[in-house]
Amino acid sequence: MLQQRSILDVADNTGAKKVMMIGVPGRGNKLFAFVGDIITVTVKEAAPYAQVKEGEILQAVIVRTKKEKRRNDGSYIRFDNNSCVILVDKNNKDPKGTRVFGPIAKEVKDAGFSKIASLAEEIY
Repeated sequence: MLQQRSILDVADNTGAKKVMMIGVPGRGNKLFAFVGDIITVTVKEAAPYAQVKEGEILQAVIVRTKKEKRRNDGSYIRFDNNSCVILVDKNNKDPKGTRVFGPIAKEVKDAGFSKIASLAEEIY
C-alpha cells in the first residue's frame, strides 16, 4: 500500500536507483496503490550514463511492498522493501530493462505482466 511521495527502490537494470511515486493514473481520486498497480513515478536517483535520467517522469508497476497484502486463500505476502519495475509506457506492459532483481509477488503475473514475471528470479 503506497501513496503519493512514497520512495521506492527500482528492481531492474534501467539505471534508476530510487523513484518517487507521484500518482496513480486511471484510478480517479484513490489514495493508495497496491502490488500489481501501474503508477507514475519521477526518478530521484540514477546511475550516470543510464537509460533513464534524474527528473524523468515514467510509468512503473509495483512488484514488492512492505505492507502485507491478503490473498484469497487467507495467506499474507509481505517484503522487506517497496520496489517497482519501470515500464516502456503506460499502454505497453513490457519492462524497459532487461533484468529484474529480487523476488516479485504473484499478483504481478496475475495482473498481466508476464514478461516481468519471466525475467524475475523468484515469484512468491
